[in-house]
Amino acid sequence: MTTSARVTASTPAGATVGDPTRGDAVRRPPRPGPNALTLMDFDTLQAVVDDLAQRLQRSVAVDDTSIRLLASSRHFGEEDELRSHSILNREVADDVVTLIRAMGIADWVEPGWVEDADVGLTRRLCVPVRCHGLLLGYLWLIDWPQHPISGDDVTRAVSAAAHAGALLYRGRLTSERLRNRHESVLRELVSSDEAARAQAVEDLRAEQVFPEQPRPYQVLAVRTSTLADVTTGDPELQIAVQEAVGRTPSESAMAVAGPARAWILLAGSEPWSRHRIDTLGQQIRSRMPGTDLSGPHTTFGLGGVVTELEDLHVSYRQALMAARASDLVPTFAPLARWNELGPYQLLLRMNSSDIAAVASVPALMTLEAADPHGLLMETLECFLDHAGDVRASAAVMCVHRATFYQRLKRIEELSGCDLGSGSDRLMLHLGLKIRTLTAGYRKTRG
Repeated sequence: MTTSARVTASTPAGATVGDPTRGDAVRRPPRPGPNALTLMDFDTLQAVVDDLAQRLQRSVAVDDTSIRLLASSRHFGEEDELRSHSILNREVADDVVTLIRAMGIADWVEPGWVEDADVGLTRRLCVPVRCHGLLLGYLWLIDWPQHPISGDDVTRAVSAAAHAGALLYRGRLTSERLRNRHESVLRELVSSDEAARAQAVEDLRAEQVFPEQPRPYQVLAVRTSTLADVTTGDPELQIAVQEAVGRTPSESAMAVAGPARAWILLAGSEPWSRHRIDTLGQQIRSRMPGTDLSGPHTTFGLGGVVTELEDLHVSYRQALMAARASDLVPTFAPLARWNELGPYQLLLRMNSSDIAAVASVPALMTLEAADPHGLLMETLECFLDHAGDVRASAAVMCVHRATFYQRLKRIEELSGCDLGSGSDRLMLHLGLKIRTLTAGYRKTRG
């Protein structure tokens, strides 16, 4: 079995820091994830890796199923550029990870060889790490021309992988129990029952999950639309969210993930940056299957920042409405932020039937009928979105101001509205936004 892949990923638990060719590097404690290990289990896994490396006189690495390094030994001179780069940078390029997964190693039950000179990947032995038939990771050996991997080496690697599998399986069970416990508490934290919320805060504080002093919290909601049955949703969403959150420290992100909907509690000493939130969303989207219009469509909504756990339900409801905006209003997709929704903050509090009932604004219907290409409607919305600033609006639409004024005059003639009137502007502006939401509802219902 010969395919293409790579051997190690970032530098989590037990990995080297500094010069990857040295054996006296600093080890890191285990980090959270689907196979989260206790310190004792991590030490045991590291001992398994170090013992095998010593027996074979070659470096050994164990990755999780996401191709992230769990443990690695010192090197014996056979490391390649890809191994060194991944350890030093604590991350591996997504395209390389995609390449590995495309080789089908997730289906292997026996050791196999992987190699790809184009990405600097020298010949490697990949031993799937399994327990009770469940894939938990991969054990890797680099094939060294001066010290080729023998049949006995493969046998020893398989035995070590079995030992590692038992440890990772126990870590997974422990992680799932803890995750289920925390998910239960988090659901209570955003419930409509004030007493339940108070109890959830006490539970989290008692378990020292978060400090007692105020700190920024906000919620990121995740939604997926799919052709799958609504009762089953997309199982991939649950996996994608859990894997992405597993890459972050446990005190900075916790998720409640289901097959069709999920939400993530974001915490830290300061609010998450825009880039960090965008990156988390991209990681989740990249793990969802299919990118064409027929595949799942994943959108996000970000609630506002609160400083007390007791108020998290406020950010949670804002995040849900923002996610709804991301679904319905194309300009917000794929990630809508509550504090950037403008008038939609008010309109999204209405249910779909109420929105549909007020969507028929006579002035806009008349304007639309006389505007088959939608140019006047676009001009009006741009004008209102920019608070009546003709200079800014004309610049956005790339037309001369005189042309823009002519369009505004035509809009007034057709609609019978006075664009200098605040009440007329408000009616038209809300009417345009309501029409956008109505169109979004029609689209989502097919």
